[in-house]
Amino acid sequence: MTQIPLVRLRNGDQVPALGQGTWNMGESAAQAAAEVKALQAGMELGMTLIDTAEMYADGGAERIVGRAIAGRRDEVYVVSKVLPHNASRRGTIAACEASLKRLGTDRLDLYLLHWRGSHPLSATVEAMQALVAQGKIRGWGVSNLDTDDIDELLEEDNGGQCLTNQVLYNLSRRGIEYDLLPESLERGVPIMAYSPIEQGRILKNTALSAIAQRHGVTPAQVALAWVLRQPGVIAIPKASDKEHVRQNRACLDITLAGTDLKELDAAFPPPRRKQPLAML
Repeated sequence: MTQIPLVRLRNGDQVPALGQGTWNMGESAAQAAAEVKALQAGMELGMTLIDTAEMYADGGAERIVGRAIAGRRDEVYVVSKVLPHNASRRGTIAACEASLKRLGTDRLDLYLLHWRGSHPLSATVEAMQALVAQGKIRGWGVSNLDTDDIDELLEEDNGGQCLTNQVLYNLSRRGIEYDLLPESLERGVPIMAYSPIEQGRILKNTALSAIAQRHGVTPAQVALAWVLRQPGVIAIPKASDKEHVRQNRACLDITLAGTDLKELDAAFPPPRRKQPLAML
């Protein structure tokens, strides 16, 4: 089994490039036990970065994560997010405390602004820095911010403490390759890719299927291997059962050849101009 590469954040933390997402978890009591076991299976396989948010299932996903990490908190790197309407100075702190309670922990490793709203970035950054000082979070970042927003963020006092930008990135959503991705990596801000297989919508693509067949793997594994081909990119696919987790983990055993990448470029062309930041 290929070792999971580590991505170094500017605060010195090293996180696995392949983590676990939890979007749509916590919505069904009947599925809760399987979701907990899936996350724990991923932890056993080294996928110890777990991403969640107060928005997911109105806190339900955080509760699932809390169950999965109970008694094992020091083994995982927990990421959660504050909703934009909560991202004032006071609101961010209150939202973080509510997330900590649902997660059953005293700290988050990384806390993200889910997307930009009406509250000024300065207020959110001030709150994030206060949470770091209080020991409630180890670091903070953002999600769904495009280049102009990132430029503005970095001009704020302590804006340079931003550790990551979590954005939509997969074969069919390559717009960030034109500017946001290279600029972020040059600034030492890794990209965290959510929905790395476009929630399954790309998996019937003919070229993707042909490459998967050549390698004896699934189209989803090829799509994940493609996202992770780039150093400084973290992928957080969601899996609700243990077999799906194992398949995600095995994507790291795939080495895409130059011909594979050319075929994927033909099927999913890279951007030739600036594109609006895609979101789901």
